[in-house]
Amino acid sequence: MGMIQKEDQPEPLAGSSSQMTTPAAPAGTGTKQTLPIAALALVIALVVQFVGQVEIDLGIGSVIIFPMVWGLVLGLLVSVQRFKPLGLDLQKAASALVGVAVMLLVARLAFNIGPSLPTLVKAGPALLLQEVGHLLGTVALALPLAVLLRMGKATVGATFSLDREPSFAMVSEKYGPDSDQYRGVLAMYVFGTLFGAVFITLLTSLVANWRIFDPLALAMGAGVGSGSMMAASMASIVDAYPADEEAVLGMAAVSNLITTILGVYVGIYLALPLADRFYRLLTGGRDTAAPGSSAPAASAGAGADEVSDNRAFREQVAAASAQVTLPLWLSLAVLTVLGIGTASIAAGALSWKVVGGYAVLLALVLFGLLLAKVSRKISAIVWITTVGAYISSPWFPGAEVLNPLVKSVDFLSIATIMLTLAGLSLGKDIPLLRRIGWKIIPVGLVAITASFLLSTVIAEFALGLWG
Repeated sequence: MGMIQKEDQPEPLAGSSSQMTTPAAPAGTGTKQTLPIAALALVIALVVQFVGQVEIDLGIGSVIIFPMVWGLVLGLLVSVQRFKPLGLDLQKAASALVGVAVMLLVARLAFNIGPSLPTLVKAGPALLLQEVGHLLGTVALALPLAVLLRMGKATVGATFSLDREPSFAMVSEKYGPDSDQYRGVLAMYVFGTLFGAVFITLLTSLVANWRIFDPLALAMGAGVGSGSMMAASMASIVDAYPADEEAVLGMAAVSNLITTILGVYVGIYLALPLADRFYRLLTGGRDTAAPGSSAPAASAGAGADEVSDNRAFREQVAAASAQVTLPLWLSLAVLTVLGIGTASIAAGALSWKVVGGYAVLLALVLFGLLLAKVSRKISAIVWITTVGAYISSPWFPGAEVLNPLVKSVDFLSIATIMLTLAGLSLGKDIPLLRRIGWKIIPVGLVAITASFLLSTVIAEFALGLWG
């Protein structure tokens, strides 16, 4: 439906998992598998949403595990267990649903953007330029390291940003939810969720105590697009500059808001294409996955066992990457039922506001898909974000009616549905995720460090010029 084109692939149908079809595993329909996988996802999502978030005190800081992370972990465990194996067709149906779930997630995100647009308009150049630091930090430094560690095409998804929730939508639409790039996003997302807040607490505390940066510049650097990382970073800055607490908190919040708002457009039109081209430049157009992942079966010097392992790996990846299509109406109907269930638990009760909020989100997704089909040059994600931000802004006459409805749908409850489905689809991707393995740790640490430091340095110079 007019989404961003995959490279060397025909345009996918809306509501499908847009992944290249391979000879080893022809495309098919996953309609019959939709209801069983949806029922399984509903049970997991409702349970983790009911349990809620869990805070773990590590002494040097605390880590909050949100329901969406539990959903991802439990979905993965169900996907890989051998007691009653989850069929490959069911996993592919879950992956196809993820591709549509990210649109609902972006639609909900747009209603966080709209009310804050006046703040963005008033923001000065110093706040706007700090987004450059986040871009350069991940692409310029973390990406070459990932190439050096031979992470393969997962490098692009893992290093074009710090990979929070909107990143799933960008990469899924361009490459598909069964792509290596999408698996890179998942790996970085899990790393950032589990370790990002703790690491940035230590990093910010160290940098703040150098006393060489303005506290407002540090606050701008803290706005990396992650609420938990921002909060952890702010705590360290305030501890170093207690007299500037109010200014630091306000500046960090606005900076994080701008990163969230601009991140969608910067990611789609600048960061993701730049990361893809930089990866191709560094690799000379060749895949650089760990030995055996894509090397020719008869590579010189390879032993018989290694060649056999390489061939088996390629066959596993080919089978996991086969295309499965679902009717859009079925995908949206299933996701609405799952979404209303989790949103009702998050809200404490089922209400007509939640139902009305989902009706607005569905209408926005369908309108965005229609505009993408008509324009054929602008992706559905961009249309959904732009239209949603406008109709929720103070400049739209109906915003006062729409905003309370959509705001009744908890943003993280949609993320819980999406990541639960992603977890259920991950069993087929285990061979490739094992290839990434420990490599995501140094890549993730460099991405967070470079993003924070470069945006802080840019903000420091911008403050000197514009005040």
